[in-house]
Amino acid sequence: MSLLPKLAETTKTLEATFSEIPAERKEVLKQLANYIKAKKEAAQTISLVFICTHNSRRSHMAQLWAQAAAANYNINNITTFSGGTEATAFYPAAVQAMQEIGFEIEKSEATVNPKYKVNYSFDEPTIEAWSKRFDDAANPASNFCAIMTCSDADENCPFVPGVGKRIAITYNDPKASDNTAQQAEIYRERALQIGLEMLFSFSQVSAK
Repeated sequence: MSLLPKLAETTKTLEATFSEIPAERKEVLKQLANYIKAKKEAAQTISLVFICTHNSRRSHMAQLWAQAAAANYNINNITTFSGGTEATAFYPAAVQAMQEIGFEIEKSEATVNPKYKVNYSFDEPTIEAWSKRFDDAANPASNFCAIMTCSDADENCPFVPGVGKRIAITYNDPKASDNTAQQAEIYRERALQIGLEMLFSFSQVSAK
């Protein structure tokens, strides 16, 4: 499976920096890799739901990066989703950051909570992204792994119905930089950090 050219370039750059991930963080990321590996070895469909409070920034970034990582490492039968403890909107600065590193994202519905069509590969289907609760009908209701991408959601969402596995892979919220001179830089940093860690995690699925 081939990623889009700019995204493939970003991916190659990030893969060269796996050694910069702290050892304790790698152990957390390997929990996700082990879940995927076990499902893959059992020839089972793999569903990953990335959850943060508002489903506006980190959970979207992680969902899109995880799907791209699956394509990059030829991991089949895997679908990624995202949701929040409440629905808001996919934040424009997060959309822009993902576009700048190589995802093709186009708004397909101009509403308060827009829908976006996201492409990351020449070979894979378009992803439809919009803000929703984690238990939205568009997300799996059972037998999925819930990845909590913010500590607030992890702490305030103690029970996720239907979950087969729950893992906390949390990130600092780029929202703190909104409407500042550092906004674009901070969102790009977070998008690249999430990309680095999703790529590392998925790279471990076939590792010995």
